[in-house]
Amino acid sequence: MIERLRLENFKAFRHLDLPLAPLTLLSGVNAAGKSTAMQALALLRQSDDAGVLDTKGGLLLNGELVELGVGQDVLHENYADGRGGGRVFIAVAVTIDGHESRWRVEYRTAEDREADLLKFPLSWEGSDQPPTPWHPPKRKGLFSAGFQYLRADRIVPAVTYPKSFEMAVRRGFLGVRGEHTVNYLRAREDWVTSPDLLHPAAKSTGLLDQAEAWLREICPGVNLMAEDLRGTDMVRLSYGFGGTAGITSSNIRYRPTNVGFGLTYALPIIVACLSAGPGRLVMLENPEAHLHPRGQTMVARLACRAVAAGGQLIIESHSDHVLNGVRLAVKDGVLTPNHVALHYFDRNDDGEIEVSSPEIDPDGMLSQWPRGFFDEWDRALDRLLD
Repeated sequence: MIERLRLENFKAFRHLDLPLAPLTLLSGVNAAGKSTAMQALALLRQSDDAGVLDTKGGLLLNGELVELGVGQDVLHENYADGRGGGRVFIAVAVTIDGHESRWRVEYRTAEDREADLLKFPLSWEGSDQPPTPWHPPKRKGLFSAGFQYLRADRIVPAVTYPKSFEMAVRRGFLGVRGEHTVNYLRAREDWVTSPDLLHPAAKSTGLLDQAEAWLREICPGVNLMAEDLRGTDMVRLSYGFGGTAGITSSNIRYRPTNVGFGLTYALPIIVACLSAGPGRLVMLENPEAHLHPRGQTMVARLACRAVAAGGQLIIESHSDHVLNGVRLAVKDGVLTPNHVALHYFDRNDDGEIEVSSPEIDPDGMLSQWPRGFFDEWDRALDRLLD
């Protein structure tokens, strides 16, 4: 499990030291660095997938997971000189199971400002520090199979979706926009879901039936069909209302484009959580998007169940319903307080980012409520009652 993320001179942060837990919820004002924290982890995974995350490589800024631009785009504007003599560094460090690995890149020439592969220095002349990375990463969580990262700009309802055996089947990756979810469901519809994640109303333990049952928490009576369009590189998703899932369903089928955004937007989130398990990391941005309050609470409940099944989830959310779903999961004993880390990102009057970390007790109560931390409802109510 990733236990800590540390950043130096990276995008929004001059310094960041962020403890992580099996379930970490990131919230806060816009443009305060929540996405930056997740992007830093995705950057390491992206660089590792490309085979450059070693002492002879570097950090690959643009790729499958994130597109961060060039060196000057990721260097913090008020960067700290960590070595003296005008030497500037960008550093990302993660602690996995008590073992820290660090990667530092040094700005040496004007070329580094325009590069999208920031290379590690060949040596540390005049320094007692060894070359980076200090230690090779363990093949767990962030660097293991089963990793999922769903960005906020997920797929929209469409007539067809891509059919990639490499992505959906061999790698088991849903895509950062969830674009491979339909093919993943088609290929793994009978994949047995973890007992901790089983929905009591599902027809079977198969992934498709479980996804359908959880989706019914958003839209009662909905059923799914994921089918191959033979002779093409596409698959098709359709919805029905009433009946059960599968290709034998006799219900009238509806295209995703005709049933609104909510179901299609939530489907990758549900499948990612159902696919979580021991040693797997799932990162979700804004899982509440396009969902009504009950659906948002359902997503939080499912995410907590995924953590109980052994997965690690990092969630960025602006939803008080997601927060309350996590609090209820602790109160109900699905998770313990030690399973949860809450971080609120804000900017002070000087524009510097500050992170507050309320603690949660066994009853789901919080140790503090920083100003702006899901308090807009109370502030509006106070004005209405004034």
